[in-house]
Amino acid sequence: MAVIEVVTFRLTPGANEEEFLTADQDFQTACLYNQRGLLRRTTARGVGDEWLVVTVWGSSDDADAAAVVCRDDLDAGRWAAFVDPQSLTTRRYHTLD
Repeated sequence: MAVIEVVTFRLTPGANEEEFLTADQDFQTACLYNQRGLLRRTTARGVGDEWLVVTVWGSSDDADAAAVVCRDDLDAGRWAAFVDPQSLTTRRYHTLD
């Protein structure tokens, strides 16, 4: 059963959007695409200053293992520096098929 991980957040005040998008792409390609079970990831911007990242994992174990690896990853840290921690929410959903 696949897992859909949904992360919503706002950027830190004064963050440069272009620099964030570069950091997001670097994090995705250098770190996440090297993790077992990553099926798909996409970043989207909502109305105003809200952002969304949807990641589809092969399993909960895959998502959990990637979270551990990413804690110490430089690209993940660069991505996180753009994110307002007070606004960050993460939810996981299990697919039904």
